[in-house]
Amino acid sequence: MLIRKVLFCFLALGIGVFSNSAISDESGISPVYEMSPVGWVRKIDDRIFIEVEKKYQSALLGLEELDSIWVLYWFDRNDTPEQRAILQVHPRRNPENPLRGVFATRAPVRPNLIALSRCRVISVQDNIIEIDNIDAFPDTPVLDIKP
Repeated sequence: MLIRKVLFCFLALGIGVFSNSAISDESGISPVYEMSPVGWVRKIDDRIFIEVEKKYQSALLGLEELDSIWVLYWFDRNDTPEQRAILQVHPRRNPENPLRGVFATRAPVRPNLIALSRCRVISVQDNIIEIDNIDAFPDTPVLDIKP
């Protein structure tokens, strides 16, 4: 089995391609994994929505019956090589808290900038999910939604 290098491609976002690993298979060629947003976080007035791409609208069937969902999204505003290289932080950005590895925190800086929030479903209409809250900026790319 080939050892694979993970590359996240957000060409549609204009962010570019970043890699976080130097591992390649025995041929020296590193396979590329592409990931594209399935939707976007939208905030209008005091309401929060996930606007799912129209091509994925049929994947929302049954979602209106759920009380809550897990939303996986990309910390796109931290996507720089420097931010990805930060491996230890003071939790809640408080220097009085002891230094911890990012895998032991919810810090938005990490090698792969995948974020996860549990959100209460308020309504689902067409390709729009209204949720109660999410720790994401407007226009943040949504990677996946899970029950």
